[in-house]
Amino acid sequence: MATYKIKLIRQEEVAAGTSAFYFEKPDGFQFKAGQFLRFTLIDAPETDDEGNGRNFSIASALHEPELMIATRTRDTAFKRVLRSMVPGAEIEIKGPYGRMTLHEDASLPAVILTGGIGITPFRSIVFAATQSGLGHRLNLFYSNRRPEDAAFLDQLSRLTKINSNLQFVPTMTASEVSADSWQGERGHISVDMLNRHVDNLKSAVFYIAGPASLVSAMRQILQEAGVKEDDIRAEEFAGY
Repeated sequence: MATYKIKLIRQEEVAAGTSAFYFEKPDGFQFKAGQFLRFTLIDAPETDDEGNGRNFSIASALHEPELMIATRTRDTAFKRVLRSMVPGAEIEIKGPYGRMTLHEDASLPAVILTGGIGITPFRSIVFAATQSGLGHRLNLFYSNRRPEDAAFLDQLSRLTKINSNLQFVPTMTASEVSADSWQGERGHISVDMLNRHVDNLKSAVFYIAGPASLVSAMRQILQEAGVKEDDIRAEEFAGY
């Protein structure tokens, strides 16, 4: 697997407690939407028991000019060093890895279930599918506590105006404590919510990404809905 050194272009906050990091893309670098990279700090000024490397999903699509990841800004040694990087600073990447990629048969709709930072591989997937004109029906369910916690919320909402095959269903579990008004779905993703937005759950391929607790909960509701395990693709995100 190829290893590259890439330079940071910029970083920005994309939701409360969540930052995106934009890097130069190596010449000729190829990946499939939904894959991840291994990022390793170079000459890190501090470290911890987990070392200087972490895996991050690629949140940008291949046609976009930069390589972008997004992560919760927790107070760990790795995150502190990452946040302290200035434009032009280098980091090492290896990959891509992973099979959380869109299935080939466009006659089967994709139903995506995610929350929080689990959105990153799916941002790549829906942007890539839109740019490529893929015929897949995409149903993206995205759970957060408040609108201000939801990374890429506005971007994904705007994308539905470009891609008629994309249905975006953001839902908020604590919108009452938000500074913003919320007119969309409320509560956790449920069988009832899925049935209200998806015509036939048993004819779809399901994708889940996020913390282990979310992945477990989504698997449970899909089992309740009678979805076969073979039709579920899941990836758990560690909390580092």
